[in-house]
Order: sequence, then C-alpha cells, then structure tokens
Amino acid sequence: MLIYKLNEKLSRTFREISVLLEIKGVAFKPQAYEHAAYSLNSLDEDVAEIYDKGGIKALEEIPGIGQGIAEKIEEYIKTGKIREYIKLKKEFPVDIESLRAVEGVGPKMILKLYRKLGIKNLNQLEKFAKARRLRNIEGMGVKTEEKIIHGIEFLKKSGSRMVLGFAMPVFRNILDKIKGIDGVKTAEFAGSVRRMQETVGDLDILAISTKPSKVMDFFVSMPEVEAVHAHGPTKSSVRLKIGIDADLRVLSLESFGAALQYFTGDKYHNVRLREIATKLGYKLNEYGLYKGSRLIAGRTEEEIYDKLNLNWMPPEIRTGKDELDPDNNKNLPDLIKYDDLRGDLQIQTDWTDGKNTIKEMAEAAQKNGLEYICITDHTKSLAMTGGSDDKRLIRQMVEIEKIQKQVPGIKVLKGAEVNIMKDGSLDIDDKTLAQLDVVGVAVHFNFNMSEEDMTGRIIRAMENPNVDIIFHPTGRIINKRPAYKVNVGELLKVAKKTGTVMEIDAFPDRLDLKDEYIRKGIEMGVKFSIDSDAHNINHFQYLEFGIAQARRGWATKADVINTYPLEEMLKLLK
Repeated sequence: MLIYKLNEKLSRTFREISVLLEIKGVAFKPQAYEHAAYSLNSLDEDVAEIYDKGGIKALEEIPGIGQGIAEKIEEYIKTGKIREYIKLKKEFPVDIESLRAVEGVGPKMILKLYRKLGIKNLNQLEKFAKARRLRNIEGMGVKTEEKIIHGIEFLKKSGSRMVLGFAMPVFRNILDKIKGIDGVKTAEFAGSVRRMQETVGDLDILAISTKPSKVMDFFVSMPEVEAVHAHGPTKSSVRLKIGIDADLRVLSLESFGAALQYFTGDKYHNVRLREIATKLGYKLNEYGLYKGSRLIAGRTEEEIYDKLNLNWMPPEIRTGKDELDPDNNKNLPDLIKYDDLRGDLQIQTDWTDGKNTIKEMAEAAQKNGLEYICITDHTKSLAMTGGSDDKRLIRQMVEIEKIQKQVPGIKVLKGAEVNIMKDGSLDIDDKTLAQLDVVGVAVHFNFNMSEEDMTGRIIRAMENPNVDIIFHPTGRIINKRPAYKVNVGELLKVAKKTGTVMEIDAFPDRLDLKDEYIRKGIEMGVKFSIDSDAHNINHFQYLEFGIAQARRGWATKADVINTYPLEEMLKLLK
C-alpha cells in the first residue's frame, strides 16, 4: 500500500480535530473524526483522485466518511485549509501530536496542563515536570509527574529512529521508481531496511545503471524529497519529507555484490567478516574481495562468502554474534519464509476497538492468502474498547458461526484477547473460555509492577489450562513505551512446561517479542505464533514484519504454529 500525502495530511488533521473536540467535551464527533482518520490512512487510492472522479458522493462511499467530513475534505482540496480546524487551534494552540506521544498523556490531561500551566508543547511539559510543577495539579501527583518525565526521556532516546513497518510503503515506492528509470539494471535496499530491523535511522539504496547521472537527477528531484544534502555523479544524499535521510549509490556490475554486502551490515558482522578475510590473506571492502591488487570476487554476495569458506546468510541474521562461527554457519537454519503463514490468530473487529466487521476482516484475510483467522476482541476489564463480558462473548461466538456460512473460503475461529488481571486471574470465567477455539491473554494495565510480581502474574495466567497464547508478552510500544519489567527467560521456561504459545506481535510498533527472546525460546523448544494484531482490513500486510522478527530470531517454519494447516495448528494448542 502506498502512502498518499494528502490522505496522510488529512488523517493527521482529523485525528487532531478529534482530540481537540474531546478536549472541549464534545460528544460523538471525536469518534467520527477518529474513524475518518483511520479510514483515510488505510486507503489504497489518493483521496483527491476519488474526489475528482465523483465529488462529495464518491467521498461519502469511503468507509467512515459521512457528509460533514466529506465536505471538510472537499474544503481542504479546494482551499488547502479547514476552517473548523483553524478555529479549534486558535482556541487550543497546543502541539497535540508531540504531547500525546508521551505515555499516559491524553486529551483530558492536555486540557488540564494548558489551562493550569499554559503548557503547549513537549519542551514546556518537560520543563514544568522537572521543576516539580505538575504534582500540584489536582488529580495528578508525584507518580504521574515521574511517569511523564520517564516518558519524555524514553521518547528522546528512541525518537531519532523510525518504525520500519510504517515507513516501508514510502521506501518501496521510491525503490520502484528508481527501478523504472531508463538505464537502471537493478536496485536494492541496503542497511537496516534490508536487514528488516525494527527501526531504521536512514534509507540506503544501491543501483546498477548505464546512465548514473540520469538516476541521480531523478533521485534528488523526487516529490518525496524535502532537502538535498549532496548531488553527485554516482552518489546523492537527501532528506525525505517523512523525516529521514536517504542515500543512493550507483555502482559497477563488478563491485555491486561487495557493496551490497558492505552497506547491508551490520557493522559487527562486517568487522568479523573482514577479520576472516584478513586471516585468509584477502582484503575486503565495498569494492570487492582482493588478493593483493587482484579482484577475486565482488559481483555477488554469494561469491564473496564462498571465497571466505562461508555460507551466504539472510540479511536478517547478520548481527555479528555467532552467525559467522564455523559450526553455526555450516548449519544455518532454513528460516521461516515470508509466504509461510497460513493463518492469523489475533484480530480485532468493530465489536471492540477494530474498525471493520468480522465478515470484512475475514474477506480481507482471504484476499491476503490466509486460510484461517481467529477473532480476538478485547474483554470487559478493558473498558475503553467496549470489551466483552461472558454473555457478549458467547453472542459473538454465535455471530461468528453465522458469518462463517457467508465466507466459506476461510475458516473463522472463535477467540478472545482476555485481560490478565493484577493477580494473574482472567476477566472471563473458565467455562466460557473453554468454548473458544483459541484463547489469547495479555497485560493491558498495571504496568508498573516489580519484575517478580509481573512475572508471577503472567505465569499464573499461563498455568490456566484454557490459555493458549500470550499476546505481546512484554507490552512494549516502540518509540513510545518501554517493556514492563518481566523475566522473559522464566516465561519461556513456563511456556515450554505448560505448552503455552508465545506470540510475535507483527504490528510495526510492537514487534513483541524481541528477536533475542525468540531465539532463546526456539533453543528451549517453545512454539510461537506470528499475528498481525489487525484492527482494520489493511493491517494484514504487517504480518511481513512479524515474520522478519521471527527470522532475526532464527525461527523456522516448524517453530511457528500458524504455518501449519488448520487441524494441525489446533492440535498444537492446549
């Protein structure tokens, strides 16, 4: 899915309008704008093109867009502004986006901070928090103040890197454009994008072309470019509008493989590889592998690794840890492939905080090549999502049976994302849980427990014979919220003992578990699931990033339960 700039701009504006209206205490309208923002961000067509084809009526056919919001879109297309937004910003001149990025800071707190202390942005929030001015505001206190300080510190540490899954559509669009230039023979990602890391600091692209100057001229003039750092005959560097730098190099055929290996990294892998080359009497750099002044290899990565008596290895596992050790390198696992998943076992619908119906999610999953899905809406103690109690969960099971008849091409399983309470109990009774096909459980509140208490809390849930999967086991949100304190090693031991599956949540800013824990679990014989955590029909594309996470953890197809056919997968559950 491409990211269309107008869609993205309107989505951000509508999301901000939603928050501003919520600050004012307006009923219903905030949810309408939030739904519209979600819908626009998920469109695979430019909203301006939709309007050009059919005007207001065509806009109203977009899910989540009613007449009033369609008129706002028309207003922006025609004038470049939305009067209601301008009026709201004058009334509340606050930087909503930066303040909401801090964990625990929501609309009500933003209003309180603005009215009591005049706080408009992140810098002011940090200043007042460190001056101990927040604790005296009614309803906040010392703990809230400390949480905000920690949240800001976390943002500063992580904010310079971008979540790969959210940026990848832009990156792929740029790569496709470069591949389409006359004279370009090939073009590939390098760096952390090729290694499919969780976050990226920049974009590196390598190309072979018979017309390098033409490629460079095109690259620096792309609409995605905000500023040009350097414009050379074979290398250029730019700043993209999404807030990240991008480099493009045009190379010769003879050294393309060497450059691809060198610029893919990571740096620790490259240091180890150069050491190996030196011991064998070679010199290795981005231009090739040399014996004295003679080029020995450089066209492909494979021939370089072969000359060094090594197997080529997937970029995802090039970490410089032990993939180059002789025993490991000669016995590299057959990593799970990007088309190996048959099912998705964590999906939310409009029964709680999802944006689409059960049927719409099932149809979208089928279009994405899946054979089965599990509906796992939230449960009652997560009140903000309208979570289900036991009776409503049973009603949903009946509804799934009805919908199954309407989508015979894909199996729709009955499940739930059940809340783990502070003491490790669950907020749905065992009798109801026993009727579900798949029971996933997760921590959604009380994050600030000690490591011992949090570990015990989750272990108690794992010991419940109805619990099949631990969803997003450490609770982190990349660039926003750190993992809660928990002994993952102990969780993995109990997972093996109890037959509990550990999830790899594929949503781009979760990617929970981390690769190091995945690899540890695999060594212990723990099974995993890779799930999209989809909240709308376009989120199934995120499964790719969960697979990448699994690959970085050295996972094979056999380690992941939803690579199995339906009946075999079900047998792997408790």
